[in-house]
Amino acid sequence: MTALPKTTRKKLGLVIDLDTCVGCHGCVTACKGWNTQNYGAPLSDIDPYGADPSGTFLNRVFSYEVTPEGGGAAQTVHFPRSCLHCEDAPCVTVCPTGASYKRSEDGIVLVNEDRCIGCGLCAWACPYGARELDQLAGVMKKCTLCVDRIYNENLPEEDRLPACVRTCPAGARHFGDLGDPDSDVSKLVASRETVDLMPEQGTRPVNTYLAPRPRDRMGRDAAELKPVATEAKGFLGWLDKALEKL
Repeated sequence: MTALPKTTRKKLGLVIDLDTCVGCHGCVTACKGWNTQNYGAPLSDIDPYGADPSGTFLNRVFSYEVTPEGGGAAQTVHFPRSCLHCEDAPCVTVCPTGASYKRSEDGIVLVNEDRCIGCGLCAWACPYGARELDQLAGVMKKCTLCVDRIYNENLPEEDRLPACVRTCPAGARHFGDLGDPDSDVSKLVASRETVDLMPEQGTRPVNTYLAPRPRDRMGRDAAELKPVATEAKGFLGWLDKALEKL
């Protein structure tokens, strides 16, 4: 089995703001594109244009409608899910070939595809469902934090970010060293309430989610809004009339 490093010099990871994510799936598309064209073997698809398409994705977005326990307006929460690069990563310790490993220099969890036999033990061990078997390549796939981008000196400095972070139009995704209390991501985490995913598992995820703030003022805010026009004009006016006929 594979041993975890006792310490890592950095804790590179993502901070995802659930209050800001709009569920556009831009991060999913960017991740799929970059990892298919660059790092390792392509992320394959099976029957992509057929009746039952399937494929390998390292990042997915799930949407839920949530009602606060203490009352208040219901809201839709978009939840992006990928590898959390856990400090005590069970996917690493169960790997029989050493293909799964955690880097001591930055804490990123990776898969050596040349050593992976596709046994799936890491997927069984991961409580977050962050690993996928690429059926055509025959190896396990996971988020790499775009390790081939963040250290790539051939890219402009502003592009040395994970593809999902660079692409997010809402600014909901942030990247940095969560082991450095003075980093921008650490300061962001300190300023907001965070969501711990399955703390009982003891995996200590590096990636952090910022909790969505309750919309308890939604009703009052809506009542305080003043109309900017008494009658819709132009395209909106045409759309109103068209919808009335439905």
